Parts: sequence; C-alpha cells; structure tokens
Amino acid sequence: MLPSKLGTVLARPAKRILHFHGYQTRLVRSRTLATQTKFPTIPASADDIALVSLFDHPSSGFKSNPYSTTGLFGHPSLTHPDALISLADATVVRAKILTERILRARESRDELLKVVKNLDRLSDMLCGVIDLSELVRNAHPDQTWIGAANHAYETLCEFMNVLNTHVGLYEVLKFVMTDPSIVSTLSPEAYKTALIFWLDFEKSAIDLPAEQRQKFVSLSSDILVLGREFLNQANTARPPTTIKPSELSGLKDKGMGVRLQLQAQFTQRDLLIYPGSLQAQMIMRSVPSEEPRRRVYIAANSSTPEQIKILEKLLQKRGELAKLVRRESYAAMALDDKMAKSPANVQYFLDALLEHTRPFAQKALHTLSTRKQLHHGTSSLPIIQAWDRDFYCPPEPPAPPIPLPPLTLGTVFMGLSRLFQHLYGISLRPANSSSGEVWHSDVHKLEVVDEEKGVIGWIYADLFARRGKPTGAAHYTVRCSRRIDDDDEFNDGTIQGQELRIQESQQFEAVKRHRLPGQDGIYQLPLVVLLCEFRRPSITRGPTVLEWHEVTTLFHEMGHAMHSMIGRTEYQNVSGTRCATDFVELPSILMEHFLNSLTVLSLFDMEGTSAPRQIGNHHADPCHSIDTYSQILLAAVDQIYHSPAAHEPHFDSTAELANLHNTRGLIPHVPGTSFQTQFGHLFGYGATYYSYLFDRAIASRVWQNVFSKDPLNRETGEKYKREVLRYGGGKDPWKILSTLLAAPELGGGDAEAMREVGRWKIEDEVGLPGRH
Repeated sequence: MLPSKLGTVLARPAKRILHFHGYQTRLVRSRTLATQTKFPTIPASADDIALVSLFDHPSSGFKSNPYSTTGLFGHPSLTHPDALISLADATVVRAKILTERILRARESRDELLKVVKNLDRLSDMLCGVIDLSELVRNAHPDQTWIGAANHAYETLCEFMNVLNTHVGLYEVLKFVMTDPSIVSTLSPEAYKTALIFWLDFEKSAIDLPAEQRQKFVSLSSDILVLGREFLNQANTARPPTTIKPSELSGLKDKGMGVRLQLQAQFTQRDLLIYPGSLQAQMIMRSVPSEEPRRRVYIAANSSTPEQIKILEKLLQKRGELAKLVRRESYAAMALDDKMAKSPANVQYFLDALLEHTRPFAQKALHTLSTRKQLHHGTSSLPIIQAWDRDFYCPPEPPAPPIPLPPLTLGTVFMGLSRLFQHLYGISLRPANSSSGEVWHSDVHKLEVVDEEKGVIGWIYADLFARRGKPTGAAHYTVRCSRRIDDDDEFNDGTIQGQELRIQESQQFEAVKRHRLPGQDGIYQLPLVVLLCEFRRPSITRGPTVLEWHEVTTLFHEMGHAMHSMIGRTEYQNVSGTRCATDFVELPSILMEHFLNSLTVLSLFDMEGTSAPRQIGNHHADPCHSIDTYSQILLAAVDQIYHSPAAHEPHFDSTAELANLHNTRGLIPHVPGTSFQTQFGHLFGYGATYYSYLFDRAIASRVWQNVFSKDPLNRETGEKYKREVLRYGGGKDPWKILSTLLAAPELGGGDAEAMREVGRWKIEDEVGLPGRH
C-alpha cells in the first residue's frame, strides 16, 4: 500500500497507497436472520441522481467537452508528452534558484524565518511533478506518455538525490533549529515539518564524511535496483506441477473439476497445473486426495536460489545502510519516526496480538482437525498441514451483514456522498472535464463540495479494468493541500537566460491556487486519483454491479481520499495522507466499519424503501482467525528480516521463516517451501508491515467507542474531522488518538501504549461477538 516512497528529506512525494486483497485480509462472514423495518425516506437530491447516472449509464452527459481543451488535470501546457519532459526541466531550473536562496538564508534574519516554509515549498515544487508523473506512468494507456513520465520522474528524483545529501541545506536548517528565538516563531505544524526535514537529513548520512555520504547514495541505489528485481521475481509465475487424471476423483467442485477431468480424458495425458491458476485453486479446495494438494502447495510456494539470493541481498544492503547512519538495524532506522518508534515496541504489539488471537485460532484449527478426522476416519485428531486449509475451510466470497439488492457503482457513490454529507457536510458532485484533461474516456471527475466553503478538491475516478492497467486498487495524491499566499516567490531570484523556463514552472503552479470562502489565505487544493478494476458498464449488460468485496474496496479508498481532502494544512509535507505509515490506514479501515451499520446501508436506497434489520447471532468463518494469526506471523517475519540478524554472514531467510512457524505458528512449515520471495510487501513496507494490523486494531476501537451507536451523527463526524483528518501528519498521532478516545494513557506513545493497542479486541479480525 505504500510502495515507491523515496522517503528522504525533500524526496517526499505523496504516498501512492496500493491495496491488494488476498487471503491475508479476508473479511469475516456472518450468517444472520433478518426482519423488515422501515428507514426514514431520504429524498434523492440532484447530485445523488447525477452520481448514479454518471457511473451507471455509459451515455451519461458528463464527458469531455470537445470545445474546451486543456492539458492533464487542467494544466494548459500538458497537452502532449514532450510538455511533461519540458516541465520537469523547468522545475529543476526553478528548484535550483530556490535552493540557492535557502543556502543564503544566514545573510538575514528575515530569510532564516522563512527557511522551513521555503524547504517545504521546494519539496512541493518537485513532488508536484513527481506525483503527477507517477500517476501517468501507472495509469496512462499511451506508451509515449508513459515514457515521458518515466523520464520526468527519473530527472527529478536524480535532482532530489543531490538535495537529500546537500550539506549546505542541512547546515542552514540546523542553524534555524538550534536558535531558540527562531524556533519560538514556528507554529506547531511548522515545527513538525522542520523535524521531518531534520530527521530525514540525518537518515541520509548528512553528518558523515563525504566518502560515507557517497556510500549512502550508492547503497540507496542498490536497494532500489534490488527492490525492483525482487518485486519482478515475486510476480514471476512458478513452474507447474503434474497431476494425474486419477487424482481428480471425488471432487467437491463439480464445475471446474468436471472440466479438468474431461480435459484429462480427452488428451489422455497428465495435467500441468500452474500455481495461482483457477485449476490450482480448484485442486486446493476440492480434491479429497492429500497428495496432489501437497504437490500444488509446494509448487506455489517454492523459490529458485536466485530469487532467495535477491531478497537476502536486499536485506543485507538495507542492514548496511542502517549501520552507516548509526542504527542497530534497518527496522530501527525505519521506525524512529513512526508511531511505534522502535522494533521493541512493535514486538510488544505483535506479542500482545498473538496472545489475544491464538486461542481463537487454535479453536478454529481444532475444527479443521475434526473435519479431517471425519474425512479420513482416523481414531485420533490428525495434524492440519498447510495444504489442508482451503480444503477443510474453503474461502467464501465476502458477504454483506444483511441481504442487499444488487449494488451498482453509481448507487455506492451516492451512498458515500450521503454518508459524507451527514458526517462532514461534504458531498460529491459530478463535473465536466475538458478535452485533454483526463487520460482515458473511463475517467470521471468529481468535485468535493463543502456546504460552507464550496469546492475543496477533486477526485478523478479511473475505476474500470482495461488492458495494461495495473491490477488492484490504488489511491494517488497527485496534488497536496498547502497554503501558498505567503510563499514570497518574488524574492526567489532568477537565472539569466532561463526566464521562459521559470515562467513555465510558475504557470504550472498557478493552476493550483484557490481562495476558499470564509477562509484566510490562498490554498493549493488537493487532487487525488482512484484506480480500481471494476467491470465497465455497457448498453447490453447494464450498470456495473459490485461484489461486496468491491464495495468494501471503494469505501476503503474513499477513506484515503477524504483524508487528502480534509487534511487542510499550511505545509504540504504534513498534508492529508502524508503522515506516519502506521497511522495512514486508520481513516480508510475505519470507512470499512461503516458498512457494518444498517443505518449506513440504508443510504444506498434512493427510494427509501424497506430495509432489513439484523437480529440473531453472528457465526464467524471458523478459518478467519487462522488467517489473522497468519498475518501476524507475516508482520513478525518482516521484523526478523529487518533486524540485526539479517546482517549476519550466514543469515538464511528460509530457515528463519521455518523457525518462526515451527515455534510460534499454528501449522508446521513445509520443508522445501520458501514463501518469502513472494511477500512483495517486504520491499514497499520494509519493517512496517505490522501497520495493517495496528491500524485495524485502532480503527476497531474508534468505531466502537466513537461511531457505532450513531454512525451518521454530525457532531461526531465534525469531531473526527477536527481532531484527526484535519491534521494530516502535522500532529503526533498518539496525541490525536488520546484526544479522540479520551484515553490520556495513550498520549506518550510508549511501550505500554503499544501493548494496549495489541490487547484491544479486533472484532473484525477474530470474529468476536459485539460487532455493530
């Protein structure tokens, strides 16, 4: 969910938050009885009707206007790929001018007072083009645009690598931060931004001799190269395994199983089953014979020596990087600016969560063992092996808490807009886009409208699957919120002969500026893109009907989007989702909880007709606790791989994985397997994979204590907006939680606070009673 973060000093482009929905994040299913009750009728507004029309009908009138032309995202210059390359070059010229101004700041006190603002402005100047390029190279269908975006991205990242190890910039910031008379003038948000720069400079080996700084740059480049290789290898198809036709007898799944049997009979030969294929999934879920399931499992979780070597070299280089900047391990280096603060605190959290979850997981495992005993007719309970899990507890698609009519994409967007209206006084409104403003005809533009301030940002929704588009769901912050009326650009200076380049960059920035009614100052308004892969509506098939897991995905991504929209800060380095990695998922996971509320589900009903009311008891998926426990073990593996142990010359990632599963796991490690080479989050979330579980625990507590009794209460929504979303990363998240939950014991964010979060019952994850 947060890959490709450059993460040092000025290299803080907005986070691209990706989500892949696999077995580790399966949702609990429940079966309930239902009766009918009448909810209050909610009259459909014009915006409601427009949202449904926009997403459900291909002939919607909200299309590009051929008579109004512009460039991408309304920037007049970005009408062709070469313009993006030119913009990157112009941005470097202007960034050099601003860098020189910062370096001269000690010449006057007035300039010293502007150093933090100018550093943030320099960061925004560069990241504004990097973030746009990141979106284009991932979403644009035209290879020429993708090539231009890659060129612009690499040009600006290369320049930022120079700034990240620029001793002069560090010394100016150090001068500012060690002068009490200057520090006293900084607002809390400005001081937080300055600390971010300070810490990131130190992480970049800025206070080391030149030779070691060069070593830091070299190691950082090696890590990026190895990371890309690791991800490529993680996505490489594993070799097939051979299954004999006779091994397919007695299948539970008659559909796919019959087709496979007919294929085997027709060809009169053994079947080649590729890991990850539908055939492999069918075998794991439906074949009674244990041996073919064992072979398919091993094939799916095997690695070549080269794949393991790439991962272990990546971990080794990260360890070297950490040692270079005087950290005990890469985990220690990665965590010192997170909520957890240290590897020890993460371990406190994981240990508490393991202790809490283990009894439920063991009970579920006993259920599976009983099923296996009945299946084989043995006198004693057999051991559940890794290849047994799907057969004795086959995955079921996530289902809503109550029976619902088919939910179209437009209906769900209408429900989201109504929810935001109730909570924040904010709604979603379709908007026309000009020709050239979007990169594909699938893309729809939405205005985010505050009832008092008017338009406060834009969401570009690219929601339908197409060839070449990335899989999974993603939230891109293309533009962060930032106050800009006090930028003082006039005193930046110039470079003779570069006036046109400077003007080009300034015109790009001018499009971002807006003055909101009733608000002091001029702000750069946020702009985000949502990427999903839903089925496209058509004349013949009708509107896009979402599966329940797709509804959950959309609610999750819109949680990120509203964080970006409402996070109204003066500094872009702390705007919206620019916050600690182990805090950024809280708003999005909390949005998933709203789907457990019958009151919220009634918002999907345009006519205000009868909706069922849930009664009876929940019957949780007996395997869900096993999956949760497995995810905790993945977080533990991530910590081990980024601990001092990874620095040892004979470090063996497979042996460490096996030891963890055999000592703290539920199901024995299978010799010959090495799943770690497919655990792609080891790169994007190095040492912070625990964040998913951590934020899920917090979101559960926030839902239960703040929202569950009255989920549409405006006063509660305003409090959450005021105490959480508005700050982005500009306030200590522990203090935010302490205030929101009225829990002063959390304010210090110490080891006991981590243990406390670990002890919280995560009803969504372990299937405990009490979900609302």
